[in-house]
Amino acid sequence: MRHIRLWVIDGIMASGVTGPIDVFTAANALWAHDRLANGEFEPLFDWRIESPDGKPVRTASGQVLYADGPINSRTKADAVIVFGPFTGGGPARFIKEFESLRPALEPLLAALRRQHERGVLVASICAGSFVLAESGLLNGRIATTHWELADAFRQRYPQIDLDASEVITEQDRLLCSGAATSYFNLALRLVEKFAGASLAATTARMLLIDSNRISQASYKMLTVQDQQPHSDDLIARAQRWLEKHLQEAFLLANLAGYLAVSERTVSRRFKLATGETPLGYLQALRIDAAKRMLETTSLHVSVISERVGYGDLSTFRRLFKRQTGVSPRDYQQRFARRKRV
Repeated sequence: MRHIRLWVIDGIMASGVTGPIDVFTAANALWAHDRLANGEFEPLFDWRIESPDGKPVRTASGQVLYADGPINSRTKADAVIVFGPFTGGGPARFIKEFESLRPALEPLLAALRRQHERGVLVASICAGSFVLAESGLLNGRIATTHWELADAFRQRYPQIDLDASEVITEQDRLLCSGAATSYFNLALRLVEKFAGASLAATTARMLLIDSNRISQASYKMLTVQDQQPHSDDLIARAQRWLEKHLQEAFLLANLAGYLAVSERTVSRRFKLATGETPLGYLQALRIDAAKRMLETTSLHVSVISERVGYGDLSTFRRLFKRQTGVSPRDYQQRFARRKRV
């Protein structure tokens, strides 16, 4: 039997805990089905929900999640899963709330380090990567997290090799999963590691889980929260100008002329304020606009390409795949909001 420990704190998403447990429950049922005929069966997984003090935690939705006991570094475990708080208010709000709860996490972080030293597999779900990063275990190793928190993660942990496009990363018995429902993929990975690919695939089919998600890039949205905040009024004007001239061929000279500054000045201040070049920012705007059209219309890809400023369809396809991880056509097939007949 494999022992899974889910270490919870206040503010987490309830489904991040219950979702993996449902996967383990289904895996147990399928495992039993093949063995009960012989009269030999022990569940494949058991699990415990553990909080820092053993008391219930309150999830982001306000639900109370009861713990089976306190977090203990000596608890027998094959895998430990940690979670981070959910805010939904963007990276700045997340970091503020995470820093406020950070001092209370120290016993949990010490327990994580001790469990990993004992050979236990340690995993994080979504913003739980911040908790795992605070333990120091990810230093010099690869990780992923919610795509919206990627820049905040890189700034806080420059010593960690973050690949926010990945749904799951794994190195040295340390696993990280990306945004929200990637907990399904993580749970299936544990089923695969402890019981084989066949049972993991059967479990995925039973629960209708897309186990082939390999990238978060196609889910990324360019939102106000996603943009780096700044107080440069000149660059705010530049951003509004780029949004209004989305379809036009881009010339830095035109933007600089509108702002009445030199090209060098606008490039330097734009990079300083947003972390992007004006062209890079415009490309992100265009791809985001294209994604919305692919989701909500039946327009041909060539038409969408022209509407977002790319007369050359091959250039559009190349940039789109580079930013999302999939082709425009594949994106449309996956995310289009089809009308019911």
